[in-house]
Amino acid sequence: MDLQLKDVHVLITGASGGIGLETARLFLQQGAKVTAHYNSNRTTLEALISEFGSGCVLAAQAQLTSEAEVARLFTEANAVLGPVAVAIINHGIWPTEDVPIAELSLERWQTTINTNLTAAFLVARDFLQQLKRAPDDVKDNASICFIGSTAGKYGEAGHGDYAATKSALMYGLNRTLKNEIVKIAPKGRVNTVAPGWVVTPMAEAKLADSNVFYRAIATTPLQKVATPWDIATQVVVVSSPSMSGHVTGTTIMVEGGMEGRLLNRQTETGVEAY
Repeated sequence: MDLQLKDVHVLITGASGGIGLETARLFLQQGAKVTAHYNSNRTTLEALISEFGSGCVLAAQAQLTSEAEVARLFTEANAVLGPVAVAIINHGIWPTEDVPIAELSLERWQTTINTNLTAAFLVARDFLQQLKRAPDDVKDNASICFIGSTAGKYGEAGHGDYAATKSALMYGLNRTLKNEIVKIAPKGRVNTVAPGWVVTPMAEAKLADSNVFYRAIATTPLQKVATPWDIATQVVVVSSPSMSGHVTGTTIMVEGGMEGRLLNRQTETGVEAY
């Protein structure tokens, strides 16, 4: 089936690794043009440029917590590949240290909020502003996809800062923007794809701990951790006007059927097995 993404300009934040890099490659395979944003590591994007050509891929650096740099990112993307029709807001940080809210520093809280949420707001805002000036054929393909997390649905002990940002994207921003984008682009859509644990460089160190891996799959029927491909395919499908043209305001959970967090292992409860 034709996903109707040929020559559609897609901007992907955090595209230099993990989910972002896999998503960029899959959009390019569908014939899209991609602005692949990175913060500090361009190296992984060179292979995409070599494979698909500079006429299809733009590697663009920006610090997304800066209004000026986000504005520059869209100016550069528009100048090289034309108006952006699809924004995949994928960037983010997950501080690895487990810190309960009672002990969480204001510095870490503000850093996570600024990186994951404020920067997402800036990207979404500038995307919508440039969309106002875009031709109708670009507006017809307009779509935003946030990358959420199971932490945004269930919470995550020791990572309340991260969970709060993902909840805000999945519910507050997602559901607000679905009603606002249509005032600019009548066919515009906004959705979220929310993974559980994914084998990415950001998570590999934690998943190497057998206890962490056990907790990751303990309430997951499929008993496996997702790959970036599992997430990228859902992002591309929900961004496709032919596959998902009547899908907006949704959060698609890509977590193997997870039912929640296992708070207490049997050995921690003192309850004997039957």
